[in-house]
Amino acid sequence: MATQVVMPKLAMAMNQGKIVEWKIKEGDRVEKGQVIMVIETEKVTYDIEAPATGYFHIVTGIDETVPVNHVVAWIAASEEELKSLQAESPSPAAGDEKAGPEEKVSSTQSTTPAQRPPEGKVKISPAARKMAEDHGISWAVLTGTGPGGRIVREDIEKAIEAAKKEPASPPPVEWGGEVIDGKRVKQALPLKGMRAAIAEHMVRSLHTAAQLTTTCEIDMSELIRIRNSFLVKEEEIGVRISFTDLLVFILSRVLKEQPRMNSSLIDNRVILWEDINIGVAVAVELSEMETGLIVPVIRNTDRKSLLTISKEVKGLTKRARAMQLLPDDLGGGTFTITNFGVFGVGYSITTPVINQPEAAILGTGAVVDRVVAREGQMVIRPIMPLSLTFDHRLLDGAPIGKFFHRLQELLENPNLLLLGE
Repeated sequence: MATQVVMPKLAMAMNQGKIVEWKIKEGDRVEKGQVIMVIETEKVTYDIEAPATGYFHIVTGIDETVPVNHVVAWIAASEEELKSLQAESPSPAAGDEKAGPEEKVSSTQSTTPAQRPPEGKVKISPAARKMAEDHGISWAVLTGTGPGGRIVREDIEKAIEAAKKEPASPPPVEWGGEVIDGKRVKQALPLKGMRAAIAEHMVRSLHTAAQLTTTCEIDMSELIRIRNSFLVKEEEIGVRISFTDLLVFILSRVLKEQPRMNSSLIDNRVILWEDINIGVAVAVELSEMETGLIVPVIRNTDRKSLLTISKEVKGLTKRARAMQLLPDDLGGGTFTITNFGVFGVGYSITTPVINQPEAAILGTGAVVDRVVAREGQMVIRPIMPLSLTFDHRLLDGAPIGKFFHRLQELLENPNLLLLGE
């Protein structure tokens, strides 16, 4: 009896998935436990194993999104059963696959060399023509000074002298690849997988929320001092505390004080979340030419110590870059932070896009020495810019100002946390 292969439910929040690759060809024999397909959900891919041994029959094509528990293939117990399944539900045609970039020919690409105008339309004397041919002069583009615009020897001689004064240009390089709007294509990358999911999420976010970004600067002197004291004790502590760890720890305390910032707009209701689950954006390299962004979530950060947060951030970041996250690692976020400063671009301010359906996202820049005024004096301080993009449907200037004021206060005076409950 044939065994169903269904879209698996890998997490409570998962309701659909997309097949991005079949590892087994139609009709091949497969062994139980062998990887048969790769699926994608929430920007992460997973290898799925065969639930039985037998002959493989595919009923769902690549790049199709189907609900969980939907049958995507069958494993027949015998070749006769396979033929019966193939007759009942034919496999997706192999010919339906899209042609690769190398098979595409742009309508703007020229395949024939440029031709000079017909000789009947350009008058030139026989002597001038021979001189032009001997010296490699393109006479068809010259303007003749002879009777009726005829090109004569003097015209060719002037062209020869002009050519001597011009710098030699390299011969044109033959281009056998694709050309679009007169521009040569180095490589054409398909918009799929994580990159396609990011594109869809970002466009949907911008179309959904009334997004506005506001910025401020943080004097990091005290936070740097505290982090350095942790670095001295790194071996004893057992983990290297980062600024991201400190930011997640402090941010979670501010969100607990100001629950309006830890909210979402769902079905025309403003939902204030009891859980404070902070997502930390992680840049990943998909290939030599492609990068992506993924946001693993640290749950209940307001109830966790700095040490626990640090260990979880590092563990999730490592698994994210190895593409080993599970769906539960990505869902359930209530607020997101993204650190643009890690790319070493110096002082910069970004406008991050909200991770729907959250109310806001906080972007951090690099810590850079800047001249600032302190007690009437110009001094140099390590400054970090913050950018907060928020949903103006949920939040106005008053709660944003209050949030920034408290966050700045605790980042610049982290010892104040010792006075809390």
